[in-house]
Amino acid sequence: MYTCKKTYSDIPFAHRQHLHEGHCAFIHGHNWSFTFTFGCHELDECGFVVDFGKLKPVRDWIDENLDHACVFNEGDPLLETFETFNSQNDGKIFKAYVVDCCSSEGLAKHLFEKINTILSEMTSGRAYLIAVEVIEDQKNSATYQPAISR
Repeated sequence: MYTCKKTYSDIPFAHRQHLHEGHCAFIHGHNWSFTFTFGCHELDECGFVVDFGKLKPVRDWIDENLDHACVFNEGDPLLETFETFNSQNDGKIFKAYVVDCCSSEGLAKHLFEKINTILSEMTSGRAYLIAVEVIEDQKNSATYQPAISR
């Protein structure tokens, strides 16, 4: 198997961990970084796992969904209130993005699912995502890598 990694750095967005007992329950932001580990068994015609220059759909997805967004857990009891307030102000308060879990761990899994689909389409299934590392402000990180079934 061949592997390579691509990192997207300094992506500003906020999140709120509504179940947290401390300060993480407040809406707060980080400059996030994502490192994607790609793999394949057969290189492309240029000898690449993935051509980094052709990963624009990945960057576009990140920019469209996360850049300057406010990420919420699907189960946040204030989500409807936040969304109503935002819509009453023509959506100019924040760009909401809702996930199952907006912890670093939850974001890593979410990104894995979204980006692996994009990658599969781009490479006709030749290349695949092995892992996603999510880094909060260069201090904390979490990685999602699905279990290999045997």
